[in-house]
Amino acid sequence: MSTTDTDVLVIGAGPTGLLLAGDLATAGIDVTLVERRPAGLGNMTRAFGVHARTLEQLDARGLADELLTTGTTLTTARLFGRLDLDMTRLPTRFNHLLVTPQYEVERLLERRAATAGVTFRHGTELTGLHQDADGVTARLTDPDGNPLTLRARYLVGTDGVRSSVRTALGLPFPGHSVIRSIVLADVRLAEEPADSFSVSGSGDTFAFLAPFGDGWYRVMGWTRTRQVADSEPVDLDEVREIARRALGTDYGMHDPRWISRFHSDERQAPAYRVGRAFLAGDAAHVHSPAGGQGMNTGLQDAANLSWKLTAALRGEAPDPEALLDSYQSERHPVGAMVLRSSGAIVRLAMAHTPLTRAARSLAVRFLNAAKPASARALGMISGIGISYAPAPDAGRPSGRRAPDVPLREGRLYELLRRGEFVLIAPQGATPALPATAPVTPKHLVRATWTDPAKKAVVLVRPDGYVQWATH
Repeated sequence: MSTTDTDVLVIGAGPTGLLLAGDLATAGIDVTLVERRPAGLGNMTRAFGVHARTLEQLDARGLADELLTTGTTLTTARLFGRLDLDMTRLPTRFNHLLVTPQYEVERLLERRAATAGVTFRHGTELTGLHQDADGVTARLTDPDGNPLTLRARYLVGTDGVRSSVRTALGLPFPGHSVIRSIVLADVRLAEEPADSFSVSGSGDTFAFLAPFGDGWYRVMGWTRTRQVADSEPVDLDEVREIARRALGTDYGMHDPRWISRFHSDERQAPAYRVGRAFLAGDAAHVHSPAGGQGMNTGLQDAANLSWKLTAALRGEAPDPEALLDSYQSERHPVGAMVLRSSGAIVRLAMAHTPLTRAARSLAVRFLNAAKPASARALGMISGIGISYAPAPDAGRPSGRRAPDVPLREGRLYELLRRGEFVLIAPQGATPALPATAPVTPKHLVRATWTDPAKKAVVLVRPDGYVQWATH
């Protein structure tokens, strides 16, 4: 079987799948996006925060400024009543946390994907797949329950924690449930909190509260005294009681538009790539909601994978297999790091023995006093501090995030909207690509420093990381 119905088949139209499909289609790749939900069915979801690095990635797609109008930005967050995280210290124009519902992120990414020419198949489910040397054959059922077969050169599973792609690939999802019976609600408040973002706990109970900026607040809570199944009903009285125990007040919560109960797992697939099939987002890793890193990590997965698939499909990668393998080597460690960091936050919040409470107090005092340590922690949570191993023979700053520097042709992240590598050089210089470049792009974007004193040559990847630089 050598013919294909599409270049890339993406399973799952959440934020991760939408960003990936939009990137590929913008680059001229034929993409089909399969989603089991019917068209137009909303996704009331747990995700509510967009971190700085994700906003930079959305800026590189021309979406960040519009998304900022849908929520509210927070510059500080208070944890456990004593630890203040100052996001204005982040070295980015997005030195804050954007609180906005996940469906607003999906709305913009879906519009971009549709405009770029992605083919959507809603109400369609994957039932199995088969790979060979040339591609992947996916077995699906259409909205009427009829069998359907689609052939693609590559397939990506972005279909969440219960991923049918991961199951079809036979991949395990090792881990465990870290916390049960978490309640979530979107509510209005009679009293405005003094702190815009609060996380606190009493040992047997913890809660956080964050504003969407339109009069609605997201509240999440947990109590050791009520551990029940996800299917157990939850009402506003239960949410109020948890908030009073953890935060000291329920702020007069009323008129909930959404209440839910769920449990949180810590799991990660051992492989993000199996042949011509890949996993991204919650299909590859799932963890505690503490730190709000879930959706953000999935979007970073998509940004990393999209340009690599594009280069492989365009024939621009001298070694396409090595380039595609680098998705695993770069993103799997990040997923593991997020499991550790989010798990640490939730365990600190759940501290109830004298020893664990003392450890939490010590950690809070240390982070308040040791500004470099708190800056590193904030860099990891926001994504600004995440970097990859240097490219072969490149050394640092290869693998590090490229800051949004001003250039004669515009800001770097404005130039990255073309979806190509950006080569930055001094005025008048026309350097060639380094021999170790992972691709030989047909549409390299050339740019020049605004500062004539800068003599370095820097090659920036489409996902905003430095590939190579002179010293």
